Amino acid sequence: MDRARPVATHATVPPAGSGRLRASLIGAVAALGLVAGTVASFTVGGAAQASATATGGALSSNWYASAPYLMPEDNSPPDAGAVMDATGQKAFQLAFILDGGGCSPAWGGATSIDTDTTMPTVISQIRAKGGDVSVSFGGYGGTKLGQVCGTPEATAAAYQKVVTKYGLHAVDFDLEEPEYESSAAIHNEIGAARILQANNPGLYVSITTAGTAAGTGWFGQQMLNEAKSQGFTPNTYSIMPFDGGFAGGASQVAALTQFNTILQNTFGWDSATAYAHEGVSMMNGRTDSAEYFTQADFQTVLDFATSHGLGRYTFWSVNRDRQCTPVVDPGLSGSCSGVTQNDWDFTKYTVKFAGATPPTTPPTSAPPTTASPSSGGGGCTAAAWNSGIAYTGGQTVTYNGHQWTAKWWTENDVPGGPAGVWTDNGPC
Repeated sequence: MDRARPVATHATVPPAGSGRLRASLIGAVAALGLVAGTVASFTVGGAAQASATATGGALSSNWYASAPYLMPEDNSPPDAGAVMDATGQKAFQLAFILDGGGCSPAWGGATSIDTDTTMPTVISQIRAKGGDVSVSFGGYGGTKLGQVCGTPEATAAAYQKVVTKYGLHAVDFDLEEPEYESSAAIHNEIGAARILQANNPGLYVSITTAGTAAGTGWFGQQMLNEAKSQGFTPNTYSIMPFDGGFAGGASQVAALTQFNTILQNTFGWDSATAYAHEGVSMMNGRTDSAEYFTQADFQTVLDFATSHGLGRYTFWSVNRDRQCTPVVDPGLSGSCSGVTQNDWDFTKYTVKFAGATPPTTPPTSAPPTTASPSSGGGGCTAAAWNSGIAYTGGQTVTYNGHQWTAKWWTENDVPGGPAGVWTDNGPC
């Protein structure tokens, strides 16, 4: 999910040459705003699907709605089974399918699904432990099938190969650069999503796109208009509220509130219906634009999601759900978060959204470094910094594992940011 761009995308911070940083529940909404029950198995063309990968049973939709992104072939991939054991997570969003040439699906645009050996092994491992996967089409950068397949039908046929091969019960259309700005490509992608939904009864379909402080931008609105014109309603539309000048969970909640209004105005839904079709896809730790989202921010958004009945809560990525070594923040990384944490801290929030209780396990990573007396460190006893609160000189806050003291009056100035209004008292 590496990507440098002014609005939120799932970016992968990848090895050189790879790119991307970083999604309708209809009817009654359960306690977490998710449709209860099991997603039905499906058939294609009247015949039961065959799959080259051991086919697992479908999970209840709350697990697909909480599945965090995982890249099994890039960014120092973790062992999926170990993550499941440590967190209780049952589903993962495997990334990403791009065009491998001539309207053919390939992992990362490089490895055809017909010859790839890594993904079937990972999927079989997850399913053997009682879990399942969704596959994400798109991401940031690369050539998307909707750009080259010519029609919605041809695009859908290419994606159907992925659904059939892996016996999928869920898919994600991650609509970002560059197809995001092409009306023809978006027509093909939305059309393909509609066709897959119709041809695979019970298939969970999420749409993920960029987030802004206003909810989403001009291209996001055009995508929603395209879906409306085609009469298509996915399980969820998710925005990515990061890399757009966001500061903490409060700013993400504000964007989700704005996006809810956009969904209401576009589709004629009431607020509750819009929230049931709305999702959030976050980025843990340091983002491309050097925003920082900690465990406290994930909790803030989780509280909002559960109290308002959001239909999806996920993040980019499990690969990054580890503390960097030897320093906490070496800069943007695809394989660690850049904030103080134990392994899989952020994945445990998606487990909570799914309605499960993460297992209690000892920390698997080194404990946070404590500051020496000369650095002014110690335990962080101050409240977490909040972008919506005005602070006066001398007040202290906790942010990104450090305690900070305001030099003078400030509001919405990130500790450690360019405004220089906070004194760093050292790590906790």
